[in-house]
Amino acid sequence: MNVVIAIDSLKGSLSSMEAGQAAREGILKVFPKANVDVCPLADGGEGTVEALAGSINGRIREVEVTGPLGEKVICKYGMLEGGIGVIEMAEAAGLALVPSNLRNPLHTTTYGVGEAIKDSIENGCRKFIIGLGGSATNDGGMGMLQALGFEFLDNNGKPAAFGAKGLENLAFISGEHAMPQLGECEFHVACDVENTLCGHNGCSAVFGPQKGADEELVGRMDQWMDHYARLAMEKFPSANPLYPGAGAAGGLGFAFLTFLHASLESGIEIVLKETGLEGKIRNADIVVTGEGRLDGQSVMGKAPVGVARLAKKYGKPVLAFAGSLGKGVKECNANGIDAYFSILPRIITLEEAMETENAKKHMADAVEQAFRLMAVSGYSPL
Repeated sequence: MNVVIAIDSLKGSLSSMEAGQAAREGILKVFPKANVDVCPLADGGEGTVEALAGSINGRIREVEVTGPLGEKVICKYGMLEGGIGVIEMAEAAGLALVPSNLRNPLHTTTYGVGEAIKDSIENGCRKFIIGLGGSATNDGGMGMLQALGFEFLDNNGKPAAFGAKGLENLAFISGEHAMPQLGECEFHVACDVENTLCGHNGCSAVFGPQKGADEELVGRMDQWMDHYARLAMEKFPSANPLYPGAGAAGGLGFAFLTFLHASLESGIEIVLKETGLEGKIRNADIVVTGEGRLDGQSVMGKAPVGVARLAKKYGKPVLAFAGSLGKGVKECNANGIDAYFSILPRIITLEEAMETENAKKHMADAVEQAFRLMAVSGYSPL
């Protein structure tokens, strides 16, 4: 029996590899001679660096960068064979780095994201995979671009301030002094939202409140973002603030599209392509996937359904295991997952469920029972 396991991380509990290894343990208790291949998985958000570095002979590099509040933080990014850099913007400018009482997009910056890109360029990377999830910012990517040498000046000819506030009096944009190596780089940006830069579907209106903005500030930031877009279009005629995904990560999508000529792509499709998972699935007898929570939202670009759809391309059966099951989970059956299971053995507290050793045991036990059912039903292609 050839089994491919590709489970997304159970956030706060198990990494992708930990979840996969636990599932492998359960399978081998039933089919000890099975060939079980554990592949790390992510959807472009948290865990993408680990997933790609762990599957493409990569390594993790740590660099000190400017955090969202201007403090120094340690950013981990992946360096893969072939000069590929993998960066999660949340490592440098994520909401989790900002205490809830200090959340205010007026002041949070993406400068550290640019510093991480600069460091990876200086270490030989020329192709980039960037994850945009979990942003604490709404600066249109201005901070990132400043770190890469782009000039953003206010009405007094001074560098624009960090955060959305820097967009308020923005008067001049130039790429004249940007890092020359950027012309040699290609950026593939994992983006699974279709928000525009401005307007009722823009980054300020949709994501501003969760980053600490009240209604009045949302309106002001949206006006500043529109002004920023108009200035950008004067220098870069191809700039398109209405492009789906331009509003991702507080306008960071717009910055990548406009200034770095990036492509915005499905996060799970980027990961599946780079890890070569398709070739492994092609030769599998059964595919095992999962994530922390399976529900109706899982069919909207989440990793397990991406795996399932790929498996169905080759007619492979797919089982999914999750920490919990939510509303609309049956949609997963119509999108390639043949059967799904919660790994919880009984009603327990959230703290108990998320404790790492408990989660490993629950995953292993749940997978073991599913494969025991296969054994008694005669499914054993050894």
